[in-house]
Amino acid sequence: MLLTITTTRQPATDLGYLLHKHPDRVQSFDEPSGRAYVFYPEATRERCTAALLLEVDPVGLVRGRRAVSGPAEGFALGQYVNDRPYAASSLLAMALKDVFRSALAGRCDARPDLAATPLPLEISIPALPCHGGGGLVRRVFEPLGWQVTAAASLLDPQIPDWGQSRYLAVTLAGAHRLATALNHLYVLLPVLDDAKHYWVSSDEVDKLIRAGSGWLAGHQEKELITRRYLSHRRELTQSALARLAESDDTAEEDLDNATESGHNLAVHLTTGPDRPEPLHQLRRGAVLAAIRAAGARRVGDLGCGDGVLTADLLADRGIEHVTATDVSARALQHAARRLRLERMSDMQRARVELFQSSLTYADDRLKGLDAAVLMEVIEHVDPPRLAALERTVFGHAAPATVIVTTPNVEYNVRFETLPAGASRHRDHRFEWTRAQFRDWAGAAAARYGYVVRYLPVGPDDPEVGPPTQLAVFSRTPVFTEAGAA
Repeated sequence: MLLTITTTRQPATDLGYLLHKHPDRVQSFDEPSGRAYVFYPEATRERCTAALLLEVDPVGLVRGRRAVSGPAEGFALGQYVNDRPYAASSLLAMALKDVFRSALAGRCDARPDLAATPLPLEISIPALPCHGGGGLVRRVFEPLGWQVTAAASLLDPQIPDWGQSRYLAVTLAGAHRLATALNHLYVLLPVLDDAKHYWVSSDEVDKLIRAGSGWLAGHQEKELITRRYLSHRRELTQSALARLAESDDTAEEDLDNATESGHNLAVHLTTGPDRPEPLHQLRRGAVLAAIRAAGARRVGDLGCGDGVLTADLLADRGIEHVTATDVSARALQHAARRLRLERMSDMQRARVELFQSSLTYADDRLKGLDAAVLMEVIEHVDPPRLAALERTVFGHAAPATVIVTTPNVEYNVRFETLPAGASRHRDHRFEWTRAQFRDWAGAAAARYGYVVRYLPVGPDDPEVGPPTQLAVFSRTPVFTEAGAA
């Protein structure tokens, strides 16, 4: 089986630095399935192609008890007579990981700047088995920024009635970091084949999360990709999807768009060609308006996720400093990448502080804020822990203003694609009615010396209210003076 990677970024032979394989040499590597070779069919300043060729011994696979899984098991000699030596599969993905391990991790001591740079790449896979055809290849690769060409041929040109082969000649073209491209291939080759040559255990979940970091959580086909990568093992798939949801703060934004799709279509049909503004944008806009109205200069984004709101806060020059915290270290890594912390000037970097913190434990680093924002956070906290969150935010940190948003469960009936009784997000511990939210907010305000007002976010339906409810807590002067005394 063969895979080639081509770049035209000059000098193109720098591809050898990134792959840690010299263009002037043919190198070979022992693999559990056979032998892998790396060579360069072309290597000029203008264009360079690296090829990975894997020679598989199907008999050796059986002798080594690495039995093939999938359609080839369907007949007596299936483990000896199959497509494994010829078609891209999990065997090729494993060879890719073994042979290009440093490149897959994005490490290149000789050219670290190049490793971090998107390159014009063309990847060719002459024989790719795909359960789902060319349409599935496009569905999984195109959202990642690849231009896809997938061509099938007849099983037998002399017998057209046999139909087309399930093997595709696939070419991917796009601008990506080489490490990103290799991780796409490592995950998606066995997904398209929908078979693995080895037993899938819980370790595979860690491999998937690691290789899918930065792209899988937001992929529109993440459930299909996860299910196939984990060989349809239900418990592993559920575990992986839960971890992906935890690592991706945009998941709730995606859900806003998905669950509102039917409702938005109805609005579109009645109000003309302009689509309504997505709920997550309306929510952030309402939060920013409340912060500006409070005159806050030092703002905390508590439960910041991957830093979408944090970026908006930093874009407001009226805000002097932003503190962003989250209980998830993985989410903070995503936030740092979104904000491009490593590229900020010293002056820009001084305006933001990211750190891990739990809102159910007092943290002195949260003191001194003018305003704290909990945007779509409280519903992820188990109800018995809400009292601890109140003590941390309203009692210990005690900013002058606290802004809280949470879903209005009454509005869920307006989401035509949301099943009756279902929550908007799988991690929600609860979703409150307007009365329940006001009861909680009013009691918290009374306990900690705040007054609270309520604002709708999104269309305020006369029957069920707005999709998001927002509360602005303002610390009373009397309580502040008494507390200071």
